[in-house]
Formats: sequence, structure tokens, C-alpha cells
Amino acid sequence: MTSRERVKRAVNFTKPDRIPMTLSGEWGYDIAYASFGADPDFIPSVPGEDEWHCVWQKVSIGDKTMGQPKIHPLEDYSLLETYDFPDYKQEIRYKHIYDIVKNNNESDDPKFMLGGIPASLAHRPEYLRGSLNAWMDPYEYPDEYRNLLDLITKTGEDVVENYARIGGIDGIFFCDDWGLQDRTMISPAHFEEFIAPMYTRLFKKAHDNGIMTFMHSCGHITEFMELLIKSGLDLIQMDQQENMGVDLLAEKFGGRICFWCPVDIQQTMINGTIEDVQNYAKLLIDKFGSFDGGFIAQWYASPQAVNHSWDKINAMCKVFSEYGGKFYD
Repeated sequence: MTSRERVKRAVNFTKPDRIPMTLSGEWGYDIAYASFGADPDFIPSVPGEDEWHCVWQKVSIGDKTMGQPKIHPLEDYSLLETYDFPDYKQEIRYKHIYDIVKNNNESDDPKFMLGGIPASLAHRPEYLRGSLNAWMDPYEYPDEYRNLLDLITKTGEDVVENYARIGGIDGIFFCDDWGLQDRTMISPAHFEEFIAPMYTRLFKKAHDNGIMTFMHSCGHITEFMELLIKSGLDLIQMDQQENMGVDLLAEKFGGRICFWCPVDIQQTMINGTIEDVQNYAKLLIDKFGSFDGGFIAQWYASPQAVNHSWDKINAMCKVFSEYGGKFYD
């Protein structure tokens, strides 16, 4: 079974030969990436400006984060009339993908190929409008907010169409962190009214072109999971699960959406012993993977940013590889 088939079987609950993995170094991976490129004609007008005309700054020298946008080009909705959205229809953005896809397809073990999309509905409005404005928009400017979400979603649809034209991209992936530690950032009612219809549209575009839908979201998002499943999300990538409970997630949503997870990065990987990490890794496989699929093992690829020790990382990867390797036997 190739990596591509293994991942598809896990997502479709049709019994892969083992638990698929995206782990550190020697432990191996079944998923690879090929994403759209930058607009070669874009020239920042000021340092830190991105293609969306947000201007980013880092807190200090040596800051390892992506920084924060300090200038928001749509702070006032009147500016939308003349705002210049990035053009994701440009073929030149995707030129490099042909060789990546060709080499993957011709390899002895073709990976499941994920392509990124720019349609973040949680974060892009924050970057464009500023956090306070973006989170108040459903209350103060619902029509303008819905229009902005529509335009952002269209950028994602443009990317999906290009991936479909190229071929060889098996899934799309994007990040929308909708959760705080113990609740969602917006109400389920507002999520259903404003966000879910956009996801439904984007996911349908992907599915109509034979492309699976993957999304990362951290925080407490159990209240949104049903809506995400109904919208057509195939896989949720979660770096933390303990704040919601693995048992609860598996009981409510197991067998209906695939989970892609490491051992909880905030709790067990920090505070647990080696044995705790090993037991938690087994728990993830047992709970999420027991539906003839439903689980993909992951490691957190920036361990230094969250103080993960290599002893615990290797203990986790060993369980995912060895126990996960025999799980469907």
C-alpha cells in the first residue's frame, strides 16, 4: 500500500494497512506538501508588508513567531471599494508544483500530497480589519462581514481550481484556530450563520474536483465539530485534545471525521512522564483509529517553541510507529 492510498483509506474509514504518520526525522511520513507560490510582481511598499497589504512586526529581535500585523488595510470598510485583493488565479504561482507532483507520482512510494490555501476565515479578517473590529463585525457590520468572508473564500476557490487543473494534489489544508482553552471564540450561532456556509462552498469545490479537505484548529472547538462535519470537512488536525477530552471527541465524532494529532502539546507532552506520553499515544490510536481508519499520527514540528524534550518526542513516535504499525493486523 502506498502512502497516498494509506492516508486516503484512513480518511475514508476503509482500513489502511497501518496508522498513517507524519513524524520527525527517521520515523517517516506519509504526507507531503506542494503549495502555491508568491506573486512575483508584488513589491512591498513598506518593510513587513504582505500581499494582502498587512504590515507585520515582530515583538523583539530573535522573536521566533510570525509576528503580528500592525497595519490593517481594511480597518474601515469604506476602504474595501479600492482594496486590491491578491490574485490567486495567476498560473505562475503554481509553476513549481508540476515538478513536485511529477516526482511524487513517479516515486516508489507516492505520498499523499497536500496543498495550502489562503482562505482563513478566522485569521484573515483579523489581519485585514484588526482583532477588535473583526470579532465585533458579526454584531455591528454583518453584511459587510459576510461580503468580506465571501471574497476571502473566493481566493481559496481559485487555488482549488488551479490544483485541480494541475492534478496530483490529493487534499487542501489550512489553519483556522477557532478555540480558546475552554470555549469557542465566537458563538455556535454566529459560526453557523457566517462561517459554515463559506466552508460548505469551499469544501464542495474541493470535493467536486476529487480533493479532500483538511483543517487545523486549536482550542476548545467541540461546539463547532458537528457544523464542520456537515460542511464537508474530511479531517481535523488538533495539536491539543485534553481540554476537550479524547473520550468525548471519539464518542461524538469518531468514525465521522478523521483526526490528525500528536500527543497533546500543552499538557502530557509538557507535564507527563515518558510512560504518560506512551500511554496517551496508544489512547489516540485506540480511540480515533478504531473505525477502520480515522486517525493519522503527527508530531509537533516546532518542539523548541513549546519545550518538548526529544526523549518524549521519540517515545511518542515509537508508539505511533510500532503500535500503530500493527494496529489493523
